[in-house]
Amino acid sequence: MKKHLLARALLLALPCAAFADAPPPPPDGWSGTGEAGLAIASGNTKSENLNAKLDVKYNDDQWKDDIYLLAQRSKSNVTITTIDSSTSPPTLVSNSRYDLTANRYETGASLGYKFDDRSYIVGALRYEHDEFSPYDYQYVASIGYGYQFLKNASDELSAEGGPGYKVAQPTSVIIEAGTPPVLVKVQPDSDKDLVFRGKIDYKHNFNATTSFVDSFVVEAGSSNNFFQNDAGVQVKMSDKLALKAAYQVRHNTDVQAGFKKTDNLFTTNLVYGF
Repeated sequence: MKKHLLARALLLALPCAAFADAPPPPPDGWSGTGEAGLAIASGNTKSENLNAKLDVKYNDDQWKDDIYLLAQRSKSNVTITTIDSSTSPPTLVSNSRYDLTANRYETGASLGYKFDDRSYIVGALRYEHDEFSPYDYQYVASIGYGYQFLKNASDELSAEGGPGYKVAQPTSVIIEAGTPPVLVKVQPDSDKDLVFRGKIDYKHNFNATTSFVDSFVVEAGSSNNFFQNDAGVQVKMSDKLALKAAYQVRHNTDVQAGFKKTDNLFTTNLVYGF
């Protein structure tokens, strides 16, 4: 139902593009944004939360390139379960301590060669390391075709898709093995897959200072389908500074027992444009 409503909305929006004013062209050369958010609590509760992102773009008549780095790190009071190998057989021991609850780093790059104002071919790379997800790390390389469906003063819509190759390392698990059974840590083999990578980017400008952006990415293969959607509202305070509220949803269709398939993240950041 949601897919049908989105398709209808896009069909209604496309004719309007012909009558809307053209947006200013993207600046030639290098440009970018840096954003960061920090929250620290102490007293009855103790926690530290940091998220940051750097996005650098290059654009001219022939090329549209993008490089980004992001990090998410959190610490709080948690219960940690470890294996005590000094006992026979080894046992699980739980302790409360101030420790990491999120530690994720991601980097990616895309290199786009324009055929004309709307169509282009793109090569993309993405790598992520996440200590608290079903996968310790994932990386994917792909090549595809992109097209700018909509571009006017208020709305922009583009999509790209093509084949890729992905490697994902499932996180280690603790199981019982042997006779008598003992607890052991097992590292599963990495998953290697041919995948389809798709990306949809949408932007709506409410006015000169307020905009909504949404980016949807899919990496679909035989061993796992990965989906990520990033939606956010940004309000400019000056030519260089803005405030941004964003909501991210990440979903893996195939995960090991004990892990959730979906992760959600809400952030409020200060954004600096350059």
